[in-house]
Parts: sequence; C-alpha cells; structure tokens
Amino acid sequence: MREEIVIVPTAEAEIYVEDTGPADAPVLVVLHGGPGGSSYPYRAAWEEDLEGYRVVYLDQRGGGRSPELPLEPRYFTVDALVDDLEAVRSWLAVDRWLPVGHGFGALAALEYARRFPELAAGVLAIGPWIHFPELARVLWRTAFGVGEPPEDPTQAVEEAFASLGPKPLFDRLSFPSEHARAHQEWLAEGLPLAGSEGVEAAFRANGLWELDYSAYLLDFPVPVEVIVGDRDGTSYPHQAERLAELTEARLEVIPGAGHYPWIDEPEAFLRAFYAAVDGLTG
Repeated sequence: MREEIVIVPTAEAEIYVEDTGPADAPVLVVLHGGPGGSSYPYRAAWEEDLEGYRVVYLDQRGGGRSPELPLEPRYFTVDALVDDLEAVRSWLAVDRWLPVGHGFGALAALEYARRFPELAAGVLAIGPWIHFPELARVLWRTAFGVGEPPEDPTQAVEEAFASLGPKPLFDRLSFPSEHARAHQEWLAEGLPLAGSEGVEAAFRANGLWELDYSAYLLDFPVPVEVIVGDRDGTSYPHQAERLAELTEARLEVIPGAGHYPWIDEPEAFLRAFYAAVDGLTG
C-alpha cells in the first residue's frame, strides 16, 4: 500500500500526517476524537477495510504524534483545528475530500465543511459531539446518579471529573462491555484516549464546554451522514439525533454498539460506513 508520512507546518503548529492508499481514489480525512487524541487507533482498526480509498490520517495539533503545544489556550481552538486541516489539504494538493469525524472530531469536520464547502464532499460524523453543555450534563449525571447538574457546564464537568475522573466516566458511557474497552486500549497501544493535559486545559479555558454548535448547522452547505451506536452514551440519542435533524442527514443507528461501533458491531458498522462514504463521494 502507498504510504507517505509527513509533518505539515501550519501557522502556529506542526501536524503529523499519514497519507495512505491509491492516489487516484476518493479521499477521506480522518479526524479523531479526544480532544487531543490520535489517529493511530483508527488506522489500526480500519486500514484493511479502507484499502479502496485514499485515507489521510492526521493527529490534530497538540495530540498524538503531533508536537506538543505551548500551554496557552489560544493555541487550541476549533478555528485553529480547521485552519490546520486546510493547511494539510493544500500541502497534499488534494482537490476535494471527505472529512470523517469521530466524537469531538465531528465538530472539526463540520466546521471545516461549513467554512470550505467547495472542498468538502460532505461530512461523515460518527458518534458526534456538537452540544457540549448536554454532554456536560450527561457526564455529571453519570458521576452522581441523582440530582440536577449545575447550570454552568464547565462546573458540571469539573465536579464530575473530580468525583470519578475523566477516563472512568467516558469508559462508562462509551463501551458496552469490558471487552470493547480493552480492545480499544489495545488498538491505542498506550496512546492517550482522552487527550493531553495541555489540550484539556485549553478546552476548558476557551469555554468549549459551553459550546452549542446547533445554530451553525442550519442550512448546512454540504450533505451529512451520521453513524452512531445505540449504546453510545456520549452521543446517542441527543447529539446524533440533533445533528441529523438540523442537517437533514441520514442517521444510521447500530444496535448493541457504543462509541466505537467498529469494535462492537464491525459488520454493521462497515455496511453503514461504505454506504455513507459511497453516497457522499459518488
């Protein structure tokens, strides 16, 4: 398989990129979750099944194998992630591609397509996060079980994280079984699943827990497809259904699957994935 590994310089960061697959095939760009995660587990899970596509795997700024960011909040914003993505597209001389965003990565994929609709064939959102106050409330209720979370979503998240810790909370919401959790951690091979400390601090400092992206989805300029597991507590039903309703997207709900549906229900996920990609790329 063709593979090119490069570090792409952007205005304020450097982005680790793996460009794989046939050069003349439809181009997918994989935007990992986290924030601050890595594309490594996605390639480890998907590479053999996506051999017919040109797939660009990148580690967003400050995450994975991309260099660390200065510990200043201004270096990690949604606009910065989108600017980095466009810099990578230009560097690779890709005319048009399909952003595939998972979890937090779906937000970057959507904002890229909103800003550069002529360059995006559409958006494929998997287990998307678009309404962070709602996610904050889910995290708080998962941590405490009873009662009502604080109105301030950042306070709700901080209380939830202080009670159980970020990883145990997200594990409860993301994985329908211990096998699924162990499988994802094996794919990650020690890479952080929830991002670096600096990225997480910037996420809070920039008020991203208060971001409701819904208003930006009205009259969305490109088609959207949504895939979600019905046991993905981080995304289903509120996040995925909201995104599908606002963008008039087709929503594929995979029974028995969590936040990583390719682990829990691989055959059903691949059927949904191929149908979405082929529909968006033509």
